[in-house]
Amino acid sequence: MSATWGKKLKITVFGESHSEGIGVVIDGVPAGVKLDFDAIKAEMARRAPNGGEFSTPRKEGDEFELLSGVMDGVAEGTPICALIRNTNTKSSDYSQLRDVMRPSHADYGYRIKYAGFNDIRGGGASSGRLTAPIVFAGAIAKQLLSAKGIEVVSHILSVADVEDKRFETEITGEVINSLKGKTLPLIDGGKEENIRRVISAARADGDSVGGRIECAVVGLPAGFGDPMFESMESVLSSLLFSVPAVKAVEFGSGYAMTKARGSEVNDSWQFDKNGDVVTKTNNNGGVLGGISTGMPVVFNVAIKPTASIFKEQDTVNIATGENVKLSLKGRHDPCIVVRALPVIEAVAALAVYQFVGE
Repeated sequence: MSATWGKKLKITVFGESHSEGIGVVIDGVPAGVKLDFDAIKAEMARRAPNGGEFSTPRKEGDEFELLSGVMDGVAEGTPICALIRNTNTKSSDYSQLRDVMRPSHADYGYRIKYAGFNDIRGGGASSGRLTAPIVFAGAIAKQLLSAKGIEVVSHILSVADVEDKRFETEITGEVINSLKGKTLPLIDGGKEENIRRVISAARADGDSVGGRIECAVVGLPAGFGDPMFESMESVLSSLLFSVPAVKAVEFGSGYAMTKARGSEVNDSWQFDKNGDVVTKTNNNGGVLGGISTGMPVVFNVAIKPTASIFKEQDTVNIATGENVKLSLKGRHDPCIVVRALPVIEAVAALAVYQFVGE
């Protein structure tokens, strides 16, 4: 299993959902960079399970211990290692899953690939718990990007059939600030109650719902990315698809462009009031030919409904060779979308830093 990614900013994630701890080693943070650990803690808190209405009852503060690479809040230029201890586990909830495969989980593939030696507790290395160290690394990447005038922001685009508005062509600082700090970041705040209702109804039924997250990288200059294998889209997509539950990635208007004519979706060039080259629309999501255009890089990801649900489902017992029924125990999110927002922002920041980093 490869748990290392990146070039200019290289990250190695370690641990499993119910092991003693999880964490990340980050190589490439320049020496002398003062890190805002309050901002990092805020990002971690966005992702952490808090037992609330949108989250699993499992409570983990996601408090981190810095083992190396930072002195007096300043990066030393050596690898930064952060450890997040697992403090609220119930491994007994997973004892039945050594041989019984959960529908829509990675259990069967892991069993075959690792000959049954994989840690099944909490999903082991396939658990969304492993996104906590990614958020830590991404929070640092966001600070490095912010120093270059680049901001990463996201909002809930949909939950089930409840749709929010999409980002406008111009994404202002006012819009970015309006989304920060919200439990349910929505452009149209009037949709909040409907989303709460849909998630609560799924939880009450022992079921789950999915949705989409729209993310934007604002302030990225034109000219970053390569035409082929290191395109802006391919690097972003490779990391986005490493996030559990992501099943689709769409840049700009994406699939909607297939139903239109070129004259309807082409992004016309123009000079703005400052004399900068911009496009009147941003249907291509700020990327053309794999290279950034200077417009916001906008994409959305599809998050599938949480696979762990309490309704009885059909599955198989690998040990006995029987078709069986499964009713899951444990603590699970009725909707992953809310907690996935900082994860998507984190991987977007890590991906973009590969292009603009030192």
